[in-house]
Amino acid sequence: MTPKAEDVIVLSPDEFPRYWYNILPDLPESLPPPQNPPTGGDRIAELQQIMIPECLRMEFSDNRWIPIPDELREVYIRIGRPRPLMRCRRLERYLKTPAKLYVKREDMGSPTGSHKINTALAQAFFAAKAGFEGLVTETGAGQWGSALAYATALFDLRCVIFWVRFAYNWKPGRRIFMQLYRGEVHASPSPITEVGRKLLEKDPNHPGSLSIAISEGLEYARVHDEFRYALGSVLNHVLLHQTIIGLETLLQCEKAGIQPGIMISSLGGGSNFGGFVLPAIGEVLKGKRQCEFLAAQSLAAPNLVKGEYRYDYADAAGTTPLLKMYTLGHDTEMPVIRAEGLRYHAAAPIISYLRYKGIVRAVAYAIDEKEVFEAARILAQTEGITPAPESAYSAKAAIDEALRCRESGEEKVILFSISGHGFLDLDAYAEKLFKEELRR
Repeated sequence: MTPKAEDVIVLSPDEFPRYWYNILPDLPESLPPPQNPPTGGDRIAELQQIMIPECLRMEFSDNRWIPIPDELREVYIRIGRPRPLMRCRRLERYLKTPAKLYVKREDMGSPTGSHKINTALAQAFFAAKAGFEGLVTETGAGQWGSALAYATALFDLRCVIFWVRFAYNWKPGRRIFMQLYRGEVHASPSPITEVGRKLLEKDPNHPGSLSIAISEGLEYARVHDEFRYALGSVLNHVLLHQTIIGLETLLQCEKAGIQPGIMISSLGGGSNFGGFVLPAIGEVLKGKRQCEFLAAQSLAAPNLVKGEYRYDYADAAGTTPLLKMYTLGHDTEMPVIRAEGLRYHAAAPIISYLRYKGIVRAVAYAIDEKEVFEAARILAQTEGITPAPESAYSAKAAIDEALRCRESGEEKVILFSISGHGFLDLDAYAEKLFKEELRR
């Protein structure tokens, strides 16, 4: 099949967004605010002592458009933004679908391989401007830890990373990547925090979870005044920084003359999903657009599918303010999966609210991950894209939607996001797709 020139929609550096989009002013009603726990203590005030001040201001801003500083905008462009939107004609032909499939490539051109760099650069930039010595964080699949290590090195900051132990042991290449950029990486639960020590006493081989790693990062920030805590997902300002993905996408759709019927992405905490869809949801809320929005999840952590919409902690130890989210419970034990970035007990408050209002829907796939890795194989062999395990869920949901269009005959435009590449996740591909071949 001969590719067409219009199949790759690119933007010039001058077209890169000059503002982040804040959906909060466009919601039908105010987002349920954070609350202090009934046990006492002002957790909300404590955030001011551990978070980056400018990011905390963004967290509660009622401004629809927040300017991206020129200096930071130049850095975004230097690391490969804007990123392409691509038509998947080979995949369409393979599926024999009348649907038109387009993919937003956050894997393509990113120096750390994923969308996480979008908020990592912003948080490191504002931390450096405020004069802090370093940032501390958590990471699940390792994409966020890699991005923050890169960003802090760029702005001459220290970086401490608590990495879910299961993924830490499984991905030595990703650990080396973080260390290359001066990241100080600890398997979580770790012996250097009280939270970690208690868990290791009960189970020296505890596999960890994202919510446990968050607890460790928060504890570290509380006792190291020279550090501030940086979160890779869930909070409003993180999704805000990621809206450059969706803003680029809408402009690319306009240039290509297409109207998406559905936008699909994977969701753990919600940063990539939110960044991809929130600008379009804002237009839906204003009556300017009609579109569906689908989050692809794992049954290991189906927070939007099986969770309850209620107040809960964002971390396992229960040290954060209470956030109203779709949650499985902050102390829920979740089975390990290769798409570690999706294994989180709750969805971002903004995404949870939109799910509650029926604007966002969700689907969850089996814990064995066979069908999502098969979707990744199809995407690789038709379009030459090797998605991260998390992004394989996005590919699976897009393929399922395209097959439904084959049955109905609907010529729907399907947009899906690949949040990162899988070049450092090939062991997962080996396990899920080639185990029998490797045994031979």
